[in-house]
Amino acid sequence: MKRTICILLASLLCLALSAADGLRLTTVVIDPGHGGKDSGAVSRDGKDYEKTFVLDIAKTLRDKIRAAYPDVNVILTRSDDRYVTLGGRADVANKANANLFISIHINSIDKTSPNGFSVHVLGQSHKKGTDLYANNMDIVRRENSVILLEEDYSTTYGDFDPNDPESYIFMNLMQNANLEQSVRFAQLAEKHLKGGPIKNDRGVSQDPFLVLWRTAMPAVLLELGFISNATDLAALRQKNDRNKLAECVFQAFKEYKTIYEGGASSQTTVTQQQKTETAPSKTETAPAKSGGEEETVYAVQVFAVRKTMNPKAPEFMGYTPRVIKTGTLNKYFIAVGKSASEVRKKLPAIRKKYPDAFLVKIVGDTVTRVD
Repeated sequence: MKRTICILLASLLCLALSAADGLRLTTVVIDPGHGGKDSGAVSRDGKDYEKTFVLDIAKTLRDKIRAAYPDVNVILTRSDDRYVTLGGRADVANKANANLFISIHINSIDKTSPNGFSVHVLGQSHKKGTDLYANNMDIVRRENSVILLEEDYSTTYGDFDPNDPESYIFMNLMQNANLEQSVRFAQLAEKHLKGGPIKNDRGVSQDPFLVLWRTAMPAVLLELGFISNATDLAALRQKNDRNKLAECVFQAFKEYKTIYEGGASSQTTVTQQQKTETAPSKTETAPAKSGGEEETVYAVQVFAVRKTMNPKAPEFMGYTPRVIKTGTLNKYFIAVGKSASEVRKKLPAIRKKYPDAFLVKIVGDTVTRVD
């Protein structure tokens, strides 16, 4: 199981923030939770469904972003009352190379008194042993248990069991890849939701939601009120209040987009942590410059992430990478060589470990994908 999950994490990391090279937030995926046979939380009188509320809020948010930013590609994981698997939701975002993933939900609990909104990013909660942690894990299990509705969930998700605490341990390998940006958006969402129709702020927390784990970009999950609470439900039933909730999230997106596009350096630098590429079975030496000219080499790109990764991290599976910093991204390469054809021959074997790896041409500090 450990190896399977490590390979999954590695493939997700390959996709991380690839669209951020141009320092533009070009694509956002909005995920209305549940749908179809999965109604999500249901009001006590049985008249209202989480899947209906979140779809309406998601569509309104989509329209607001499209109206304000016609150049931004806004994608919904579902635009009607249909069932989409958790893996399918993440796949939509990963295939679109999204810069941001926003999953929208409504909370529920057996008691009627809890109320308010909360914002969640991926991680193993540090609040273990507290009432809040216990409550959050109930939410996590409820949201993750949706996979049990999938006929082949054991094949798709391997040994992951939403009711087994050990299944959440491996999520820690992924949580830091996009954590900084996820937290930044989460804090902005919290700030703007404070002025909305759901009054009680339950804060920002790190929690192991499966849908966030499988996405390869900054991602947040919003719980916009409790359908089990009379006051929150009254607001959610009002179209005007649902519009206000969408407006709060839109204002967070607007501020985040400005920070995302304006806060990164425009300078490009090159850092060679290693001039030697080492695979588990043999060693390759990266070509050096000669005569003062930038020599052309070829390599396989496996990761593109903001954080600086330890070259001995388990995600590299025994390879010692070469890293080039481009803008805000650290790009990691293996199998560096002078011949494109020779490097290409190694690609099928590398893709068994990194399914989304691809061939690149490197000239000095310029990296170009080779199809």
